[in-house]
Amino acid sequence: MLLLVLFFCTILISLSVGSTRSIGFFEIIDYLHGSGNEINTLIIWNLRFPRLLASLLTGSALGLSGALLQSLLRNSLAGPFLLGISSGSGLMTILAIILGISAVYIPFFAWMGGMIASILVIFVASVGSNKLTTQKLILIGVALSSFLGAIQSILLLGTEDSRIQIALQWLIGSLNAVNWEVIKPAGLMILTSIIASKFMLKKLDLLNLDEPTAINFGLNLSRSRLLVGIVATCLSSCAVSIGGLIGFVGLISPHTARLLIGSNQPSKIIPASSILGAIFLSVADTIARSYTEELPVGAITALIGSPLFVFLLIHQSRKSVII
Repeated sequence: MLLLVLFFCTILISLSVGSTRSIGFFEIIDYLHGSGNEINTLIIWNLRFPRLLASLLTGSALGLSGALLQSLLRNSLAGPFLLGISSGSGLMTILAIILGISAVYIPFFAWMGGMIASILVIFVASVGSNKLTTQKLILIGVALSSFLGAIQSILLLGTEDSRIQIALQWLIGSLNAVNWEVIKPAGLMILTSIIASKFMLKKLDLLNLDEPTAINFGLNLSRSRLLVGIVATCLSSCAVSIGGLIGFVGLISPHTARLLIGSNQPSKIIPASSILGAIFLSVADTIARSYTEELPVGAITALIGSPLFVFLLIHQSRKSVII
């Protein structure tokens, strides 16, 4: 209940903040009642609503993806960035921007990049060994992220200036250029993935047990892990296609959910992490556009997220809550 109250308060505050100072809380209330003037209506519907929706969808997708990966791998450091998924999505997104491909197709390119990156990580981690370990997956994911980041830099060196600026916004993480055309296709995929994840909660609870117990309950481990991995990849890839490479949301949201709930049960943590991710990114974006010159939201999430993540790690390690 507390999370839902915070969620709706965040929506109202986010809608009330923008470069147009004449539109505040009371003007938003007038708009919701259908009594606002035409100019305010245009600004709210065409500028503030798409940005709010983008922050909520992107944050929810990152928080949910991080929780799914951490539950799947049983490691609290797992996430889209550490496993190379976000870097793969970012590389394909930048390639689409450089080639001048329509924004409608960017979510597909981002999803394809994330899938290729995750397959590469799993393939390399399995070479020379029949058993995949979480440590190997994370280490190879970090190495792949660095490698893909180098390719991104090389691609940008040979790109014209107008497209470099757009690509840099994706690399830093920004929501200032979102519109309905970008949100609709990616948002549909995110909502579909969120719905699909709700049908996986019981399976994730079983996967959190030891393997023999899960098998005794009739769970197909390989198929279940594959489905969770596909959904997590789709979520993080679509988030990248909307807002670029925004860090720490997928790490902090599951940790905060564990702290608030006091449990490691995936069926409880995953929905809470999704809501917390939406709140966190929406608050960060509101802060980012509260300055005279707008800041990239990726910088705000890093400034808030890095010390908060260290605090949560220390706090949870004392309580032995880390997976």
